[in-house]
Amino acid sequence: MSYALSWVPNGEYVANIQIEAQVSTEELFRAIEHLSPGDFADVVERVLVMRANRVATHADQSETNLLSRINNGTPVEMQKRFDELVAKREVESISPEELSELIDLTELIETRDAERLEALNALARSRGLPLADLMNSLGIVPRARV
Repeated sequence: MSYALSWVPNGEYVANIQIEAQVSTEELFRAIEHLSPGDFADVVERVLVMRANRVATHADQSETNLLSRINNGTPVEMQKRFDELVAKREVESISPEELSELIDLTELIETRDAERLEALNALARSRGLPLADLMNSLGIVPRARV
């Protein structure tokens, strides 16, 4: 509890007392019911602003995390090596070691792509968009794999 005395123009002191208390949600709503229309409107406006700030902060962080996962594509060097090995396999000049490397790279790339797709799907759901529309808006074009 804190208090302060204030001097008012008519020459008197007014005590300002601030009390901290734990109030249940139900008690808070009962108190709000007794507010004047102006005070009630102020409370509603402040609560809506607080809610919007909480939702926006959560949405921003969530979208940022999803976009980070979406943008975590296959590294250029990995993709280049994958393409080289696929080309060798197509002309049947791939060694057993290279074939094993190609299989490992394929699994790794597919896992990364699956994680990206999960993030894309989650972002599409959160924005209420079909997946294809979201991918289009982000400039993501599905690529064919051999």
